[in-house]
Amino acid sequence: MNREDLRRRIGVDGRLLSVETWDQIKHTERFIGGAAVVFVLTFSWTISSAPVISDFVQGYHRLALSMMAWMLLGLSFNFLLGQTGLLSFGHAMFWGGSGYAAALFALHVSGSPLLILVVGVLFSVVLAFLSALVLLRLHGVYFAIVTLAIAQTLYRLVREPLEPITKGINGLRPSFDPLLGVFALGEYRGPLEFLGSGMYVFLGIFFVATIVLITRVRKSPYGLIFKAVQENETRARFVGLDVWRYKYAAFMLSAFIGGLAGTLFFMVTGPGLMSGSVVPERMLWTNSGNLVVMVVLGGLGTLAGPLVGVFLFQWMGSVLNGLGWVIPGLSILGPIGQYWQMLVALAFTAVVWTYPEGVWGMITDATAALREPQTIPEKLKRKTPGLRSDAEQGDDR
Repeated sequence: MNREDLRRRIGVDGRLLSVETWDQIKHTERFIGGAAVVFVLTFSWTISSAPVISDFVQGYHRLALSMMAWMLLGLSFNFLLGQTGLLSFGHAMFWGGSGYAAALFALHVSGSPLLILVVGVLFSVVLAFLSALVLLRLHGVYFAIVTLAIAQTLYRLVREPLEPITKGINGLRPSFDPLLGVFALGEYRGPLEFLGSGMYVFLGIFFVATIVLITRVRKSPYGLIFKAVQENETRARFVGLDVWRYKYAAFMLSAFIGGLAGTLFFMVTGPGLMSGSVVPERMLWTNSGNLVVMVVLGGLGTLAGPLVGVFLFQWMGSVLNGLGWVIPGLSILGPIGQYWQMLVALAFTAVVWTYPEGVWGMITDATAALREPQTIPEKLKRKTPGLRSDAEQGDDR
């Protein structure tokens, strides 16, 4: 490497990494895949054992497992709504349906984790294939309502008519065999203790693969067509695109990831790390509604937004919910933790009102503003409805 090449790589001003270079690197597929690997390697340790952070977050390893499965479901929902504009209020059918398929397979056929995962995902794909024949003929709120109806129908089926098979409200709790008959998925000790367990590594591999897959699709011609369909379906049809086919492809891919998430969630919620658990409430409408809140809160249409939204929602529901701290002088109100759902509602309302891009949008805007501090007043004015002029608000409407 000659001197001129070196100067070009490190920048004329001698800095190792300029802002412009960083802007180019952070959107590459290699960087996003590498960031996903680093996230998996550090997430469980950070919330459960890292100095200072774990004291504040008060997380634990099983919470990290649960959060990562929910994050996969958030990515699945976000891909469908954020890329093609299809709002599903019934994503719980993939979440719970794949769990039941996997549990029944583990009980009656094989305890192999890989085969269990394949069966759970296949069930979700078949369910999507059949339901898409009806759903993709509908638009807007009708699509959302029918997805909700399908999920509620499955919920009722596994709770009562199929009770002899599904054990009704008690659910199913089968055990697994070691991975490939050799690798146990239980707790790690020694040098790998920071990863927590073999089940975490198993889940993490599929988490990274999903991030890479979604990034590849978003940056491919397919991803651009999905965005075109979302922004103006009629115009996309006029230029010769088969809109139904692309919506069908997006729905199937979303169901595939949803089934992967549901099966992995079943595998990480059992009484032990080598057993799973699934109950009818997994398919209840509240899970679909909570999923919408998580994704919108974090940032719809982005890759990191659903991860942020899931983390905040799950942390509030699991850790803040148990917080016994009482506001001084207001002991009559009881522990602050019991109001966690109200705090989520306030945060959700604030985000929708002022920052439709979600918490992740706030973070990216804040970092951009730090690079150009002179633009902060104008951005605040644009983001806060009360500070905008009537003419500006009229333009938005």
